[in-house]
Amino acid sequence: MTHLVVVNHEEQHSVWPEARALPAGWNATGFNGTRDECLEHIALVWTDIRPASARSEIR
Repeated sequence: MTHLVVVNHEEQHSVWPEARALPAGWNATGFNGTRDECLEHIALVWTDIRPASARSEIR
């Protein structure tokens, strides 16, 4: 089964089955693959797991 890497407005990432409609507020990043490949990709690109709003408050 192919999965997508998706991201929300808080820049939080998740894995979503390609065959299912995306939930409101989530957008595909353009990366797809197996669930494990998607999780590996997320580990590479999402290095600060705090929501975007929390990161901006600290600055």
